[in-house]
Order: sequence, then C-alpha cells, then structure tokens
Amino acid sequence: MNASNTAVVVGAGFGGLALAIRLQAQGVQTTLLEKRDKPGGRAYVYEDEGFVFDAGPTVITDPSALEELFTAGGRRMADYVELLPVSPFYRLCWEDGSHFDYANDQEALDRQIHARNPADVAGYRRFLAYSQAVFAEGYLKLGAVPFLSFRDMISAGPQLARLQAWRSVYGIVSRFIQDEQLRQAFSFHSLLVGGNPFATSSIYTLIHALERQWGVWFPRGGTGALVRGLVELFEDLGGRIELNAPVAAIETQGTRVTGVRLDDGRLFKADAVASNADVVHTYAHLLGAHPRGAAQADALRKKRFSNSLFVLYFGLDHHHDQLRHHTVCFGPRYRELITEIFGGNALADDFSLYLHAPCITDASLAPPGCGSHYVLAPVPHLGNAPIDWTVEGPRYRDRIFDYLEQRYMPGLRSQLVTSRIFTPLDFRDELNAHLGSAFSLEPILTQSAWFRPHNRDADLSNLYLVGAGTHPGAGVPGVIGSAKATAGLMLEAQA
Repeated sequence: MNASNTAVVVGAGFGGLALAIRLQAQGVQTTLLEKRDKPGGRAYVYEDEGFVFDAGPTVITDPSALEELFTAGGRRMADYVELLPVSPFYRLCWEDGSHFDYANDQEALDRQIHARNPADVAGYRRFLAYSQAVFAEGYLKLGAVPFLSFRDMISAGPQLARLQAWRSVYGIVSRFIQDEQLRQAFSFHSLLVGGNPFATSSIYTLIHALERQWGVWFPRGGTGALVRGLVELFEDLGGRIELNAPVAAIETQGTRVTGVRLDDGRLFKADAVASNADVVHTYAHLLGAHPRGAAQADALRKKRFSNSLFVLYFGLDHHHDQLRHHTVCFGPRYRELITEIFGGNALADDFSLYLHAPCITDASLAPPGCGSHYVLAPVPHLGNAPIDWTVEGPRYRDRIFDYLEQRYMPGLRSQLVTSRIFTPLDFRDELNAHLGSAFSLEPILTQSAWFRPHNRDADLSNLYLVGAGTHPGAGVPGVIGSAKATAGLMLEAQA
C-alpha cells in the first residue's frame, strides 16, 4: 500500500489496535473508530475510589507478538510499557484444601506432581512434549496465516491428523495424566479462550506450551497501561482514533465497501474497512442493508457460540497477601459444571472461579494498603440460558462474595469499599456480543481455521475481519495473530 491509501478499523480492542498499528506503520492512513469512551474493547478499565480494575484480559502470554507491533513501527516496547513477570503463573485450588502452583519451574512442577501421583511425572513430560509439537504447528506456523480457501485447510490436514486434532483437550491430557485434579490443572486453559475442554480441539493444548515458552506477564499499571501504550504508538505513527464514535453502518457500493457511517451521521470514506466488532453484529447490523450482510448473519447465527461470563470487580481496604496474582478456584464438579456452562439452560448451583489479585504484582492499582480484585465465573450465554441478570446478578454477586470470604479471603465483606458487576447482558449491550458470548464462536474443530469467519470477506473484496470471531480465535495472542493475518491481506491487496 502507498501513503494515499486509507483504511478504517471499527473497534479499538486488542485486535483492532494491533491491525491499525500494522497498517499505519506501512503508510496506510488509518482511522480507528471506537463506540465507547475509552479504547480497549474487552480490555476496558474502570476506576472507582482510587481502585483501578482491568475489565478483561489479564494474562499476557506472548510478549514477542506485542514486541513485534512496536518493532513494525520502528519503536521499542520498553519505551511505552513495562511487562512484569508473574510467578507462579496460576495457583490452582480445590475444595479439599489442596492447591497446585503452576510455574515455569520443571523441578517445582515435578515435585508437586510426584506428591499427587508419581507416575504422572513422566506423563506430564510427555504431555509437555505433545503440547510443544502442537505449539510449533498450530501457533508458530499457522497462528497468523489466513485460511481463505479449503485448500489451505487440506494442506494443514496431515499435521492436524498427526497431532490428533479431533481429540478434545481433556481427552489428550487424560492420555498422559492419571490424577483427576492434575487433569483439570492441565486442561482448564481452553476456558480462557471460550473453549469447553471436553469439546475443544486438542490443538488448544498449545496454550500450555505457549506459557512454558514465554512465561506469563502483567503490564505495570494493568492491562489498561498496555492498551494506552498501543494507542500512543498508533498516534505516534500518525494514526487517528475517534472515541464515542458508535458505527451505524458500513457503506457499500456493489461488491465493495466505501466507508463507515457513524450514528451521528458522519461518514469516513476508506479504500478498505476492517471490523473488530462482534462478527454477528458486523454482518447483521453494520452490513444489514446489503444482501451479503443478511445472508452471512443468518449463517453465523446457526453456529455454536462460546459461553458468557459473570464478572465481579471489587476493591478492599485490606491487602490479601495470601493470594497469588492469578488463582483458579475449582468448584466441587468439573465435567458436569462445564457441560452446564456450555449447554445448560439455567445457572448452576455451584461454580468455578478465576480470581485476579493484581496488587500482588503491582500495588499501584489500589490505594496504599488496599487491594483491587476481580473474579469471574463462566456462565451460559443468553441463547442457552435466558437469565434475567438484572435480578440474578446481585444474587450471584452475593453468593460469590460468601464463597470467597469462607474459603479464600477472610473478612472480605467488612473490608469492601466498592464493587460492580458485568453480566452477559452487558456483554450483549456494551460490547454488541451476540447472545452475550464472551469469546465469539466456540473454538471447536469445525469452527476453527478455514471453518471460522475469514479474515477477508469472500464477497465484499475490501472488507476484512479482525479479532476473536475470525482466525485464529480468542485470547490476546489469538487476536494479535488475527491482526497480523488480516494486515497481510490488506497490504497485499493494495501493493
């Protein structure tokens, strides 16, 4: 592309930001349009009474993918944001009082695994080798390669077959690991990208190798500080971002898009448009007036969508230093609960939780001596369980507070300074997420790679997709990878 080319990117989530940076770095005059008052998408930031709450992703696992964005713009990431190592990666806790510190320390892992089941020490080594092989094929080779034709899928077929991609994450883990709690410890990762460990392709075991390869990181100042660094980079390169700019429609003429119209009537003309908005919203609403939009929206609605989340943000006037930065609190059931989360029509009586305590790593996110936290519970999306969250939300909040106070954070209620909730209704209304799904299409094998919405639309030749709903999928490395794939197509089209 030469400097006379223009692009508009709809949505300033990680995917939209990463794409806009790559285009702007190559001389494409790029405008980024964001509906909300702050950039970040799911990585929004709330601030209450001196507490800073990252709204969404808090696990940074591939710093090299982020570094690449800064390098593309001729800059150094260290000049914009500082990444702090997190150790252990996670503390995994069960209701019997036991826990497992999952860290990038083979000796410590071997010792903990041996204490549970000596035979699983060798089994874990074999699982790690398997996940490293998947990581090499599925992430390093294919993670940023667009699958535009079925031929692309066929060419990847032999490797996928060799790695038994038809098996589930849990199924593969169980081939190597005997202890049930260890099976949970090494299979829960797919939940971080909206995947059911019992249904999601074993390709997603690559997340384990990804963490062992590069570690788990947290930006100083929170994930919001990383978003601010990316925005600053984009603007330093000459890019333009418009906040409070909800898009009403992507304008078309025949089989091409011509620009983007906002709710307030302003028109942004462009040679190419990319949407980081929810894929169903993109086709059903932004392209609703075009036959392609209606047809593709109908096709997408028939697909399986990932679970939603109930998120509870809270600030305490006390620092709980017994916690770790990332804690996974497994409930009394695993398979049964996950089955209800992905297919149930009601809220389960029990839950498993992810508890984020960032002040363990960075005390600046709360007033002195205080703690900023969030806890999330995977829940069914609105299409499966049409729950009235205006009623159930406060009840669920109280149940979670009671549970945390009883098991993990004594005195929580008396220490509470501020709290807020984000429910599936908010995913639907604030983020335009279809059915309130937190991760877009469920990452099963038949909805991955070529089977996922493509990074470039098949009919509208200068319309592109980026983010969780396109290849390769959800999660920070996934959407950053989608931006690389999409930018490659956009730059190639105008070269």
